[in-house]
Amino acid sequence: MKANPKMKADPKAEPAAPKSSKKKMLVIAIIGIVVLAISGGAAWYFTQGKSDPAHAEVKKHAKPEFVVIEAFTVNLQPENGEQYLQIQFTLEVAGLEQVEIIKTNMARVRSRVLLLLSAKKASELSTVEGKNQLSKEIIAVIKQPFATGAPQQEVTDVLFTSFIIQ
Repeated sequence: MKANPKMKADPKAEPAAPKSSKKKMLVIAIIGIVVLAISGGAAWYFTQGKSDPAHAEVKKHAKPEFVVIEAFTVNLQPENGEQYLQIQFTLEVAGLEQVEIIKTNMARVRSRVLLLLSAKKASELSTVEGKNQLSKEIIAVIKQPFATGAPQQEVTDVLFTSFIIQ
């Protein structure tokens, strides 16, 4: 028997594909996309590290410049007899203005670093962790303002070019 196109569909018959399942799939897909976006944003945030906004602003606008610091030879704190440290490094600073400030105050820079280095023991400096810690300490002492009320220097890194303990 042929189907009569003028006949109305039987209301008791099941539809071929319910529309509510398509809506559910769309909602699940949207929720999945939102979860992925949030996860990606959180991963980016936690891998970027936290720095102060002023430091971030300096990094955005200033081209990094480098200031070579002449070699130091200092007596280290005694552990196993007399030991010496011969070190040379380069400072990374934020812009040419900072280069000039560092160069103008080179005597202060060298004095601060000399005092820092002469308080160290060879065992503190012989590991990679010790060198990384020393780098942070050098940055901290050089960042201190050279004059009362002056801003901090914008030193962003210390790059060791020679490091000998005898």
